[in-house]
Amino acid sequence: MYWISKGFIFTKVDSLVHKLDPRVKLLISIQFFILALLVSDLIDLAIIFTGIILFANISKIFSKLIRTMLFAVLFSGIILGINIIAGYSFIYSLQIALRFVAIVCSTSIFFLITSPDELEYVLRWFRIPNDLVFAFVTAVRFVPIILMDALQIIDAQKSRGLELEKGNPITRIKNFVPILVPLIVNEVIRSGELAEAMEARCYGVVKKPTVLYELKLNFNDKLAIPFCTSIFILGFFLSI
Repeated sequence: MYWISKGFIFTKVDSLVHKLDPRVKLLISIQFFILALLVSDLIDLAIIFTGIILFANISKIFSKLIRTMLFAVLFSGIILGINIIAGYSFIYSLQIALRFVAIVCSTSIFFLITSPDELEYVLRWFRIPNDLVFAFVTAVRFVPIILMDALQIIDAQKSRGLELEKGNPITRIKNFVPILVPLIVNEVIRSGELAEAMEARCYGVVKKPTVLYELKLNFNDKLAIPFCTSIFILGFFLSI
């Protein structure tokens, strides 16, 4: 679980993609997402996965993307089984399952190559209210932390003799109580510390706070936009 969970945490990497403007990163991720929604043929899906893997290699996030992909495969197996039970053909069910994995990977790419600070700049660029921006960025920052806290608590409780894999479903649900209680307590304490930090920084006093950095397109951004867009247009017309 630790190995998979690290696939959802942003890590600064020295690559050309990481140096791009976050708006360009968002555009590339949206293009992958749209193509993953449109294609249905297995050959087209294979091309999409090839493009995602190549982009991940250029971004130096391939190892992290593999972890996200394995996590998505667990749910895609459930989708595959439900569609087969519902009476759909195996090929069609496989297409739906692989499309789900492609959608998850295309979405995950953006968060793996974009820091929470850059995400905040993008949301502010879209003129989204400051409170919504703060809430969303804080959630993005805290989700990996909560996941790691949960895994640490699970390991600590297992070392004390807690068994999560044995018993009937009701017993297994009850066994999660010793995990949920300390997890909730930890997050309540953390939220209180966050509130004190916001108050110390006079959050909300200024309606339109200034930012330290402004988003500007550099030469690599101006090259990446037409290049990626042309590939997206080509893929769009080939998929319809």
